[in-house]
Amino acid sequence: MIGKLVRDLKIPDQRHPEKAHRPDNVQPKKPSWIRVKAPTSEGYKETRDIIRGQKLATVCEEAGCPNVGECWSQGHATMMIMGEICTRGCSFCNVATGRPQALDAFEPGRVAHAVSQLGLKHVVVTSVDRDDLEDGGAEHFAQTIRAIRHRAPATTIEVLVPDFLKCGPSALETVVAARPDVFNHNLETVPGLYPEVRPGARYFHSLRILQRAKELDPSIFTKSGIMVGLGEDRQGVLQVMDDMRSADVDFLTIGQYLQPTPKHHRVDRFVTPEEFAGYEKAAYGKGFLMVSATPLTRSSYHAGDDFARLRDARQKRLGA
Repeated sequence: MIGKLVRDLKIPDQRHPEKAHRPDNVQPKKPSWIRVKAPTSEGYKETRDIIRGQKLATVCEEAGCPNVGECWSQGHATMMIMGEICTRGCSFCNVATGRPQALDAFEPGRVAHAVSQLGLKHVVVTSVDRDDLEDGGAEHFAQTIRAIRHRAPATTIEVLVPDFLKCGPSALETVVAARPDVFNHNLETVPGLYPEVRPGARYFHSLRILQRAKELDPSIFTKSGIMVGLGEDRQGVLQVMDDMRSADVDFLTIGQYLQPTPKHHRVDRFVTPEEFAGYEKAAYGKGFLMVSATPLTRSSYHAGDDFARLRDARQKRLGA
């Protein structure tokens, strides 16, 4: 009886008092710092026309990124290869889940053409999860990297890859051997939330992917990111930072989770800009070369500028 009374007792959340009296099915009000303007610029329209003209998908649109207006107005778009249908069903992600179509052998060339048309100095290439493919799409990533190198040799390339969970080690080796400038794989959240947020993935497998990429090519920059506002606490975020550093990750991104639709994982709370600044300070203290931690931070947000800063940070550290 005592145990039941303790379980039923509603104890206010002392760490986050704004949550104390909010029913679980009610979303917190979106604060002013998370609001963005609708995309209307001519630059946005030009980028959209190039992407559609090459019949490409972008994570900017498929995942409903809040920064699409700003990025596309500057001609920056994150290419999403291997189709628009994902074989996973993560509760935070707005990309459709289902049975994907066969790979398009001409897609790498079209991506390279779009990169050239957009005049990108730095491009981010990501993909859906393709658990239906023996190599998870690793060779398709490699072909896309090689096509961009051929068509736009001055462009630096960042890949944001899936976890290749159902593939052998050769899948990761194939991508790294193609020599991207940045190898990114997102941990997405703290390990305790994986069963409800990222049920098809394994936290320590993802961590090992990052570690192994660096082992295969020590010159490569490694990068990973998480979302906050899913239900994690500060200690959990700090532990993820430690785990990433143990895997020799160079660059950390932290951004606010935004619920794409009512069917997706709910927003637990909106993390304040001051808390993000605290995370950034803590991350630099743990030894990351680069940290981007703001409410609107996303994996590819300002990726080109961040890559330049990342190279400078490495040179300074090596010269120290």
